[in-house]
Amino acid sequence: MGGDAAGPAFGFVALIGRPNVGKSTLVNAVVGEKVSIVSHVAQTTRTAVRAVLNGAGGQMVLVDLPGVGKPQTLLGERLNDLATRMMEEVDVVCFVVDAAGGIGRGDAHLAGMLPDRVPAVCVLNKVDAIGASVVAEQLVAAQALHDFDAYVPVSALTGDGVEIVAQELFARLPPGEPMFPPEMATDQTESHLISELVREQYLLRMREELPHSIAVMVDDIEGLYDPDPDALLRVDATVYVERESQKGMVVGKGGATIKEVGTGARMQAEALLGRRIYLHLRVRVSKHWQRRADQLSRLGY
Repeated sequence: MGGDAAGPAFGFVALIGRPNVGKSTLVNAVVGEKVSIVSHVAQTTRTAVRAVLNGAGGQMVLVDLPGVGKPQTLLGERLNDLATRMMEEVDVVCFVVDAAGGIGRGDAHLAGMLPDRVPAVCVLNKVDAIGASVVAEQLVAAQALHDFDAYVPVSALTGDGVEIVAQELFARLPPGEPMFPPEMATDQTESHLISELVREQYLLRMREELPHSIAVMVDDIEGLYDPDPDALLRVDATVYVERESQKGMVVGKGGATIKEVGTGARMQAEALLGRRIYLHLRVRVSKHWQRRADQLSRLGY
């Protein structure tokens, strides 16, 4: 692993790839718990989600970046800018491709943006969905993209190969002392985690109907610093949509959809935070928020 005989390794690893190649699933699998939301919708990841992995060789911080694609809105432009900027700032790049879907021009374009000075490991994800001969073909295709330091076939869904991915990344980290305490799995705030869990529940239910039009912001958490572990956390959050006509879809008939979303998000948040939670959701319209710089900044993008 990284580092040397004198001490442990520490560094930042950016996960780069096209939308929907499975970066968030891979991060969760490597860390061993959920720190990044997952769905089949492009741009599920909208911020640089950081996960912390402690190993025998030291500590690694995984930065799950938004998928890079052709931007359609100001939000898309900002997500692309974030991903490309982070590639230059990390110690190692983990370049993820969809082996089942095939390596294409989008992968080649993104690989051409990789900085030469940063070590890069290519992860061929979703190999559980294809045969060995196809995996071999995709390995050859991946070698044509870039001179990667290592190539690892993996299934983030089943966990096959995940440990090897961690080993290859650790091996390329520079020496350094841990930055985060060993019990920490992510440096995300409770507010960010809960808002993302709410958005994930909508992504799972609404599919293609209006996933990109939804943003979630936690307005207040009451009881977060109560020393009593049995104390109830009271969370107020707002679900933003772009048009008045979308409010009904988000709320659902008789409030059914927003109730289901709230229940699903609350249960996951309780499991992650180890606290009982009362989650109150409301819906507001913020017209064309994806295209407005002021609204994007207010929502944290």
